Amino acid sequence: MEVSYENEGYDNDYQSKSKGSILTRKNNTMPIWGNERTMNLNTLILTNIQSSHYFKVNLYELKTYHEVIDEIYYKVQHLEPWEKGSRKTSGQTGMCGGVRGVGAGGIVSTAFCLLYKLFTLKLTRKQVTGLITHCDSPYIRALGFMYIRYTQPPGDLWDWYESFLDDEEEMDVRAGGGQTMTIGNILKSFLFKLEWYSTLFPRIPVPIQQQMEKKMSEKYPPIVDETPRRNVPEKNFSRDRDDHRNRGDLSDTSRPRERIERRERSHRDYRDRDYERKSSHANSRERSPYVSRRDDYKKSSSRSPKYGSSKRRDRDDYKSRSKY
Repeated sequence: MEVSYENEGYDNDYQSKSKGSILTRKNNTMPIWGNERTMNLNTLILTNIQSSHYFKVNLYELKTYHEVIDEIYYKVQHLEPWEKGSRKTSGQTGMCGGVRGVGAGGIVSTAFCLLYKLFTLKLTRKQVTGLITHCDSPYIRALGFMYIRYTQPPGDLWDWYESFLDDEEEMDVRAGGGQTMTIGNILKSFLFKLEWYSTLFPRIPVPIQQQMEKKMSEKYPPIVDETPRRNVPEKNFSRDRDDHRNRGDLSDTSRPRERIERRERSHRDYRDRDYERKSSHANSRERSPYVSRRDDYKKSSSRSPKYGSSKRRDRDDYKSRSKY
């Protein structure tokens, strides 16, 4: 006999969200994936939960599913595994961070104590669905989704979470406050991030992770920027590359000729430049007022091997003229 849970105490809003993927299951008993004793929790967290006074005394008195939900409603204020300021990790080495160092773990949070309490009740599919669709508190829903993340097979996670990825209900997930997240963003973090506030979720096999990423990209395709661009001509790199290659097709005779002409042109330029520099230097000497005075001094004091000094030359000229 098939059992259907489509109309047994569920909200109409959830009926439109779920699309019948979860509620039309034949079996109400939920399987436990992984370790059925530890709920796949971190060993340090589990040991602190089992040894805490709150779990051993307060939660021990709660026997029913609805009593635990009421406790979540009144006591849970964040989703971290440790209370604020109680987790000290500096200077811990060796076995201080393991099971042996229970005190090193700090004070385990109320949320994780109640999460493990739900695990001890062995929830049915109907009860888990009631958790994730509860309308009184977002923390009740969040613990329901966290219960699914820890206990259900990785292949079923997408079916549980898909209808709630766009949920905009907000909550503060950090101990002490300061980090508000929506239900949708929390579920995306559960699916694609292994770490959650100093603890780890069970690993998802790589093929299943790739399938979920593909479904995620189909559900949320990347947004293409349609901003109009300026009319800037794009540079054709392929054409420039072809032009560069075509330069290598020049004949071997044209290359030396161009090189020789370039060298001769540079020689002519250097020669004209040297000529202009020398002519400008000569013209500057002629225009200088000190040139004639300096030349007269050289003439008066110079001694020629043939004629001697200028005074002697003048005297000889005078004697030759006096003879005639």
